[in-house]
Amino acid sequence: MQQSPTLKSPSLKAESAAALGAFGALTAGAGALGALVTNHGTQVWYRRLRKPAFQPPSAVFGPVWTVLYGLIAVSGWRVWKQPAGPARSRALGLWALQLGLNAAWSWLFFGQRRKRAALADIGALGASIAAYIAAARKVDRPAAVLVAPYLGWVCFAGLLNEELVRLNRSRHWRTWASLSFTSS
Repeated sequence: MQQSPTLKSPSLKAESAAALGAFGALTAGAGALGALVTNHGTQVWYRRLRKPAFQPPSAVFGPVWTVLYGLIAVSGWRVWKQPAGPARSRALGLWALQLGLNAAWSWLFFGQRRKRAALADIGALGASIAAYIAAARKVDRPAAVLVAPYLGWVCFAGLLNEELVRLNRSRHWRTWASLSFTSS
C-alpha cells in the first residue's frame, strides 16, 4: 500500500513554501496598487474631504491592512493546499475575485476620486468575501475563519465610504438635483 505524500517531504515543503510566497506576493501586489494611486495630490484631496465622527485616525489604516493582507494570503494558501476539486477551485476563484475588487477600490476611490463607484465596488467586495468564506469553509474551516476580520473591516470601510459620499456631495450635484426636482 502506497502512502500519500505529506508536507514532510522536502519537495512538497518547498512547493508549499513557494505557494505561500506566491499568495503573499499577489496579496502584497493588491496592496501596492493601492499605495501607488495614493500620491501627494490624492492625499491633499482626501484630507480636504469632510469625514464622519467615527473615522479612525489615518495611522490606523496601515497596520490594520498589513495584518488583514497577511490573513488573506494565508487563507488562500491554506485553501490551495487542500486536495484539488470543484470546491477548492470555486474557493480559489472567489479568493482571486475579492483580491481584484480590493485593488479596484483603491484605484476608484483614490486614483479616480470616484467615491460612488468605490462604494459600489466595496459592496461587491463585501459580497465576494462572504462568498469566499462560505466556499472556503467547505474546503478548510481555518481558512474561512482567517478572513472573518477582513469582512468585518470591509463592512466598516463600506460605512465610511458611504458617509464620505453623503458628507461630500458636490455643489454641482446639489444644484442639478434641486433644479430637476423643483421645476414644474
